Amino acid sequence: MPSPQSSNKPKPKLAGQPKAPLQPQAQWSFEGIGTQWWIGLYQSVGPDTLKSLQTEIAALVETFDATYSRFRSDSLVTTWSQAAGKYELPADMLPLLDMYKRLYDATDGAVTPLIGQVMSDAGYDANYSLQPKPDLLTRPPRWEDTLRYDASTIEILRPALLDFGAAGKGYLVDLLCELLETNGVRHYCVDGSGDMRYRSGKAGEPLAVGLEHPDDPSQVIGVARLIGGALCGSAGNRRAWGEYTHIIDPFTQASPQHLKAVWVTAATTMLADGLATALYFAAPEKLQKHFRFEYTLINADMTRLTSDAFPAEFF
Repeated sequence: MPSPQSSNKPKPKLAGQPKAPLQPQAQWSFEGIGTQWWIGLYQSVGPDTLKSLQTEIAALVETFDATYSRFRSDSLVTTWSQAAGKYELPADMLPLLDMYKRLYDATDGAVTPLIGQVMSDAGYDANYSLQPKPDLLTRPPRWEDTLRYDASTIEILRPALLDFGAAGKGYLVDLLCELLETNGVRHYCVDGSGDMRYRSGKAGEPLAVGLEHPDDPSQVIGVARLIGGALCGSAGNRRAWGEYTHIIDPFTQASPQHLKAVWVTAATTMLADGLATALYFAAPEKLQKHFRFEYTLINADMTRLTSDAFPAEFF
């Protein structure tokens, strides 16, 4: 995943980072895929286990970046953009491709991993130039004309630059959570700079998460309380240049302006992350026919649309 995406989203900052009784017994921060991460463990682990976890997590993040980043010349995604053909599918890619196909179908093609060249030509390129090339901007290719895959292989029918920014970081959060649980950790929070997943302990302690004001990053407009699951947000205020934000409509090659911010809760971070982008292109009612989630939308005029079960109090 690319470094320019480090500040794409309104960070759901831990309110009080975090307040008692949720004092982590171990915590650490690091940089990976171009963004800041924080992991808190709310149970005791031995020093050897902690060191092993940190080493495994660092290796997983690096492997993920080397696979999915369109900003790295040595990544698998870059290789696929240069030559058509059949390739071995990485072991962890199938769930991500399946999620993108579901989002693609549910949004009539608006959420697509084939947006990579459009993003690059709009200025969100490997050099992070933020210099649009309007003469090059065009619709991305259709899924059915460009790629096919099964459980073990992917066929690139025509070279295309894939971009997994809509759901990729959320998926990495889920992979890190799986790694923690495989190692016996049952009470934790993984926060990938705004894409967050929390699992509570036996007492079901909630985690308070401040929801950032889309016009003033120093303020929050509400507090969400998570018992478990994922919370993701998306907004254009933190990554904007000229007429563009990190969200671009593949059909118009323009960035949506009708929403200031979106927050989504769901069972997995990959789903919440992907839907935080999909809600810029499809009504919640349409998406809820395909996915289970709760949401808050902040409109351009700062009015708010919130689903009944979204777990937050707004000020």
